[in-house]
Amino acid sequence: MTAPLPARADALLLMREFTASDSLRKHMLAVEAAMRAYAAKYGEPEERWGLAGLLHDFDYERWPNDAHAADAEHPAEGVRLLRGKGYPEDILQAILGHATYTGVPRETRMAKALFAVDELVGLITATALVRPSKSVHEVEAASVRKKMKDKAFARGVSREDVIRGAEELGVPLDEHITFVIGAMRGVAPSLGLAGAPAAG
Repeated sequence: MTAPLPARADALLLMREFTASDSLRKHMLAVEAAMRAYAAKYGEPEERWGLAGLLHDFDYERWPNDAHAADAEHPAEGVRLLRGKGYPEDILQAILGHATYTGVPRETRMAKALFAVDELVGLITATALVRPSKSVHEVEAASVRKKMKDKAFARGVSREDVIRGAEELGVPLDEHITFVIGAMRGVAPSLGLAGAPAAG
């Protein structure tokens, strides 16, 4: 018999305990939303995929891993901690695989999806935040593609990973961007990207 999946409420507490940064917390919530949306699309377990998204960077603030060590700091330390808490191995492998420097292959659809949405969520968030409304509801794939070409914009986002992620997942890039924008719109208030309320 397989162990029960840890509860989202517990995962959320763990993420908040380890992460003080509001923007990093929102990033994980956005990745969770995108993962749940892709799970629903593919007929996969939404709760399971959501946990991978919610916790993929929970250890980043504590162990930032500037040296990109494969088996120390982020995400290796976080995965060790999650393993001790009984998180299933497919979630742990997906979390390890989202950081290319770990050398862990992305073999499952969950792992490929996590890698595909991670950097893209950052780019969509940055695109929304430069709009006067700061609303993801006003972001379209075309505007994200345009911002991708501007190397000075959201400099920390790897364009290569965005492109490679869509390829690995087997989804055309524009379709992938549109899909993730839609997932983020569904949780826009919790991401601080709902924009100003309309007048009237």
